[in-house]
Amino acid sequence: MYNKISVPLDGSKLAEQILPYVSALAAPFSIPVDLFTVSDPEARPPFWPPQAGKGYLQGICEKYFPSPARAAFHVETGDPADVIVERNRAESGCLIAMATHGMSGLRRWLVGSVASKVAQRAVNPLLLIRPVEGVDPAAPIKLTTVIVPLDGSGLAEKVLPQVVALAKVLKLEVQLIRMYKVSPNAYVMADGGIAQGPGLFREEMQKEAELYLEGKVDQLRAEGLDVSANAIEGDAAGEIIDIALRTEQNLIAMCSHGRSGIGRWLLGSVTERVVQHSKDPVLVIRAM
Repeated sequence: MYNKISVPLDGSKLAEQILPYVSALAAPFSIPVDLFTVSDPEARPPFWPPQAGKGYLQGICEKYFPSPARAAFHVETGDPADVIVERNRAESGCLIAMATHGMSGLRRWLVGSVASKVAQRAVNPLLLIRPVEGVDPAAPIKLTTVIVPLDGSGLAEKVLPQVVALAKVLKLEVQLIRMYKVSPNAYVMADGGIAQGPGLFREEMQKEAELYLEGKVDQLRAEGLDVSANAIEGDAAGEIIDIALRTEQNLIAMCSHGRSGIGRWLLGSVTERVVQHSKDPVLVIRAM
């Protein structure tokens, strides 16, 4: 599935909260892990000396990825976002895993800064978490469900092969969500009059969404997966976040954009809102 997991760290406990999820993926799939920090000469105060960074990473490696796990570590120099994006660009099978913000004595990584730039520019799949103050990064985690929002487009469905691979090995229940939203002014004109108002339009959209989901459920069950599905009317990002909040131990898997007759999902819109506000890890696939 992935040939490597690339994990940028900034020395903070917040950034380290991604590590249990990396370990949970790396071990069962036998994926090598690449840990690194980025020393930024432009940062104030002065950037981390390479030797200090190597000592920190060696401790992380020994703690989270003891032998015989395949883990390497190194220190890079440059702009953090540039380094994270460019060093992995040539490896399409590399998963970049990082917290959406962290803080150290060196600099802060924030949505809107390093993590946001990586999310906008990286061609690699991303595993992102929004860390929480006071949480022990070494606390064990367990994933039981993968929530998969779909918008009916082929682009959004490009996440499904990775969902299938993850669900099979990690034994996850798959929960499909097909979002739809009807404008209160929706209507269809025929012979100069209103032939169909919002109520009928809503009913048709719900039926279309349910029929679409039936096909996807059959497809995934044929792969031997435990699958459920819901067609839900409402704000896409808000509903995805609310559904995830009602259950625990979720992974949300979605494409960074998709398009249907309802509208467009773009990083900076639905996906970004889910990453920023969800308490669950989010796997983001760049749909091309």
